[in-house]
Amino acid sequence: MRGSLEPLDVGVQIPYYFRCPISLELMRDPVTVCTGQTYDRASIESWVATGNTTCPVTRAPLTDFTLIPNHTLRRLIQDWCVANRSFGIERIPTPKQPADPALVRSLLHQASSASALPASRLSALRRLRALARDSDKNRALISANNVSELLLSVVFHSDSADLSHEALALLALFQLSEPQCALVASDPDRVSYLVSLLSHSSVDVRVNSAAVIEMAVSGTRSPELRSQVSNAEGIFEGVIGILNYPLAYPRASKIGVKALFALCLVKQHRQRAVTAGAVDALVDGLADFEKCDAERALATVELLCRIPSGCEAFSAHALTVPLLVKIILKISDRATEYAAGALLSLCSASDQAQRDAVVAGVLTQLLLLVQSDCTDRAKRKAQMLLKLLRDSWPEDSIGNSDDFGCSDVVAF
Repeated sequence: MRGSLEPLDVGVQIPYYFRCPISLELMRDPVTVCTGQTYDRASIESWVATGNTTCPVTRAPLTDFTLIPNHTLRRLIQDWCVANRSFGIERIPTPKQPADPALVRSLLHQASSASALPASRLSALRRLRALARDSDKNRALISANNVSELLLSVVFHSDSADLSHEALALLALFQLSEPQCALVASDPDRVSYLVSLLSHSSVDVRVNSAAVIEMAVSGTRSPELRSQVSNAEGIFEGVIGILNYPLAYPRASKIGVKALFALCLVKQHRQRAVTAGAVDALVDGLADFEKCDAERALATVELLCRIPSGCEAFSAHALTVPLLVKIILKISDRATEYAAGALLSLCSASDQAQRDAVVAGVLTQLLLLVQSDCTDRAKRKAQMLLKLLRDSWPEDSIGNSDDFGCSDVVAF
């Protein structure tokens, strides 16, 4: 609501009874405690979570921690927001109520019961997924009931493809423990099953499978198990196929780049990523990734540039060097470091890459980089690039490089 409260400077005042007594901000989900006082749900939950056992206003003991939604007050607040829309006040959305713990336990029992009808189990899984997608609190509640173990059993042992796929979709919303990751990664049959789903006709099934593969690889400490998963036949082709999915389905690119990065951490199998088409997928999608995804994509580019075939493939793509130069300072400190590392590898291996980088304006970018607040590693890579490219600088790029205010550029 912060954005919607800015217009209050022009004269709109929030009625005091619409403000949470704890945060003093407009309540979005008013709830009443056993003392009769009303608070915003997030504020009173935080108050109780920090160990407080009294009502913040009355100081009376909270003998019952049940929070009762105050629907009447919430509707009054919504009406007030609508009435003040001309001042930029946005209507608060109607909050979804937290899941009932008893309902969650019942649904989990129904989903795991081998004696229940498949349609009944499928319905339970779908209801659980809907609850999990509603809020972090619901996911925490479901996760506390050892849901991952139940779902792994359904995914890999159910005779029903629909049940398996629905369990997979729900599993992708949670984190696997390290033993559970090892359980998946160490079983070739389980890995093969997940890889087979990467070519399923449903993009949702493909993306959910990639999400579980990524969790299994990232959550496994054993290098041998990571290598075993990344060596599975068709795994790179399947993941890159997801990464190439149209931008209209952003979750595909997000999960695809996470999975590809996790698989490329295994050095001995990076060649397979290059062969499967990772270079085109990364370069063609890099400009459209969100910040976190762009960081992972650039980290993957740098990893693949460390092997000769990857370096050669990226150099052969006409957009690689200009794109890296363009975005080197535009995303984040991490992205800057990865882009500088990739450019250093490319320019160290190819005179043409050096010329392309200079034409794209890398000199100015690097000089700005070494004077910025980015990481020391990024600065070291930039300094190494400047030294490498010194003979490639056009004579008219700067009259005398010694005159440029860049005392931070030193021989590395």
